[in-house]
Amino acid sequence: MATTSHTASRVVLSAGNAMIARGAMAAGCNFFSGYPITPASEVYAEMMRVLPDRGGVAVGAPDEISALSYAVGASLAGARSMTATSGPGWALMIETVQYALMTETPVVIAVSQRLGPATGGATQGAQGDVLLVGHATSGGYPIPVLSPVDARDCYELTIEAFRWAERLRTPVVLLTDKETSKTVETIDVDTLAPAIVEDRRPAAADAPFRPYGIEKLHDVPAFAPVGGRHKVTTTGSAHDEMGRLRKNDPGTLRQLQHLAAKVTARAADLERVRLRCEPGARTLLVGYGISARACRQVAHELADSEHPVDLLEVLSLFPVPARALAKAAQGMDRVVIAEENATGLYAGLLKPLLGDVDVRQVNTLGRMVSPTDIREAVLA
Repeated sequence: MATTSHTASRVVLSAGNAMIARGAMAAGCNFFSGYPITPASEVYAEMMRVLPDRGGVAVGAPDEISALSYAVGASLAGARSMTATSGPGWALMIETVQYALMTETPVVIAVSQRLGPATGGATQGAQGDVLLVGHATSGGYPIPVLSPVDARDCYELTIEAFRWAERLRTPVVLLTDKETSKTVETIDVDTLAPAIVEDRRPAAADAPFRPYGIEKLHDVPAFAPVGGRHKVTTTGSAHDEMGRLRKNDPGTLRQLQHLAAKVTARAADLERVRLRCEPGARTLLVGYGISARACRQVAHELADSEHPVDLLEVLSLFPVPARALAKAAQGMDRVVIAEENATGLYAGLLKPLLGDVDVRQVNTLGRMVSPTDIREAVLA
């Protein structure tokens, strides 16, 4: 994954997958486990190549289920953990994702989308996993999902994913697509956002320890590593604040409510979008991942025309950035939502938030959304 570098200018050529690995290491990731799968394999290769030389551990797993299980186990021992996969691997990981959710275990999962369902088209791009990732939990418990548009985003949002995983003690997904993962671009390393590394709030050494103890529903429990000075109980079954298996007692139900509250209470802080405005615009383009780049091209082409458009690039898919969307759509006559799937999966979530505005969808299957597709929807 190492690519041509120009030391004097600190400009490198790098693909999104390499920048994900670079961002993970900048965020302090010290454990990676993975199983190679197109189009995410370069994340695996780069972490296996570089992480051990930086004092971390990189483990090749026999399958995707083991890969995430290793990462969760390492996180429970205190490591900053990550794995990477694509849609078929994510499908296998879902049970362990829910275990990490229930045990409040921080872990970052990079998911690079390809054409599905099932094994689908390993070398064909798509944006068909957005709902599978965003709604993977029984009961609809929210998991933060970030979505980079370009290689720079891959670096910066990977750092952000680790920050929120550690802060909230939750799995966080970095959802890319084949083109974003594999497109090679120039990156000015000196202009990358600095890594903000946060630690989990540690349990007090001299106080009684409650593995899932909270005062308010949206609080995040203090962390104690398995194998440390405190007795730690972790279970994927319904449990009270001590980790004891219970059924419908009030304490256990409160813990379940807390799993959602700690994320939804911070929904506004989790919103990440990029809004570009043009004077006189009456149409808003909305896109994520590679489709947002086609939207960029259209916005640039129409900037000085009779039909300028605003552009909202959605970088945090879940929780849905409802406030940013409403603000961007205010005063617009039309909203055009572009994504590379047959029916407009994410658009279906956004449309109820847009009121009476004219919403037009641009969707493709088996090929990228083109600027021509979007321009036609804008000017029709």
